[in-house]
Amino acid sequence: MSYPNPTNIRHVALIGTGLIGAGWAALFLARGLAVHAIDPAPGAEDRLRKTVSEMWPSLVGLGQAEGEPDHTRLSFATIPGSALSDAELVQESAPEKLELKRALLAKVEGLVSESAVIASSTSALLVGDIQKECRKPQRVIAAHPFNPPHILPLVEVSGGPATDPAALDWAMAFYAWLGKKPVRLGRQVEGHIAGRLSAALWREAVSLVEQGVATVADIDAAVRHGPGPRWATTGCHLTYHLGGGTGGLAHYLAHLGPSQQRRWDDLGTPRLTPALCQKLAEGVEAETEGADIAALVEERDRRLMALLQALSGKADQKRPSR
Repeated sequence: MSYPNPTNIRHVALIGTGLIGAGWAALFLARGLAVHAIDPAPGAEDRLRKTVSEMWPSLVGLGQAEGEPDHTRLSFATIPGSALSDAELVQESAPEKLELKRALLAKVEGLVSESAVIASSTSALLVGDIQKECRKPQRVIAAHPFNPPHILPLVEVSGGPATDPAALDWAMAFYAWLGKKPVRLGRQVEGHIAGRLSAALWREAVSLVEQGVATVADIDAAVRHGPGPRWATTGCHLTYHLGGGTGGLAHYLAHLGPSQQRRWDDLGTPRLTPALCQKLAEGVEAETEGADIAALVEERDRRLMALLQALSGKADQKRPSR
């Protein structure tokens, strides 16, 4: 099956215009693409245009956009229709309901061109399950952005049992051209890579609260002021490689591997009981002193932009020779 040139895309379609869909819309518009958005929710079009305009300054600050968004390049419909015939990519960001996604993709498939790629933004569902009712499942992939999608560069690309590897090759090239940092999974897995890593960290953070080891605020502070910045520069494995000194990861594992294993064996497995959920919610309220969510999001995005700007270009520079 042939696909369009990934660096010459001109028309994309969005299914679902919530936070993730709006982030995709802003990114596509910033790249000069024509965007056709579809969402049946009342008031969805006005919310989408408003959210895109609110996201735009962040893209300008990151050097990915200029001026103001060109809303004339953004069309809208409440249901899939003939306008999808121009789409070279469909980016589905509907709610995380398997039957809904299956039905949507099966319907959309009959409206797009034979060469269009259909990508799901699913955060937890398996693309192999989503593509089951499609007549041409080989062009259906998962392309999961990391929230907030208009700021963080990660896109996790994966396929199901019926996915054409060439479609994954296409997606890696397209999202890189879009300005993202795509990673490709060797096989589908629930939660992809980053979601599973995040879940592992949060599970232990919740366990520490459950055990009374520390407060929600102190646990968050420990991450922000310790491993968080370090992971942002070196990731997980390279962090321990550098922790091994001149001997690298091999030295670290030889000398500190047993202590790492003991920590793994001692990690908690909390259950989200009503009492624990209440304790976590109360802990976050205490940590934020009841601050408005919108204000917290604005502060988060400002700090993320500053971090990405500081890291810009560093991670992609050539590794020093030995």
